[in-house]
Amino acid sequence: MDTKTLARFKLALEQRRAELTEHQDASAKGRDPVALDQQSVGRVSRIDAMQQQAMAQAQERQRTRELVRISQALVRIDENEFGWCLECGEDIPAKRLEIDPAAALCVRCAGRT
Repeated sequence: MDTKTLARFKLALEQRRAELTEHQDASAKGRDPVALDQQSVGRVSRIDAMQQQAMAQAQERQRTRELVRISQALVRIDENEFGWCLECGEDIPAKRLEIDPAAALCVRCAGRT
């Protein structure tokens, strides 16, 4: 893979990492424990708040997984291993990397997992 293309993928990964980190910071309050205060919040409202908290926590887990994938892809770029399938060693098609620059497997190997 040429240097210009590699730099473009690295920039896309870094931008996505910054975006995810920003979302983490913005949604931190939504993941806080729900207070048990029957005087200020009714039972249905508390259940709703707990559901929103669970959704925020699930989104955070998903963001964390994506951040790990991005970090691993950036390491592969630095080690000149980017664009090669971790399973079979074949070239990952550029179209696949355009869609998901953090992809670590070719389509064939990803389909097997």
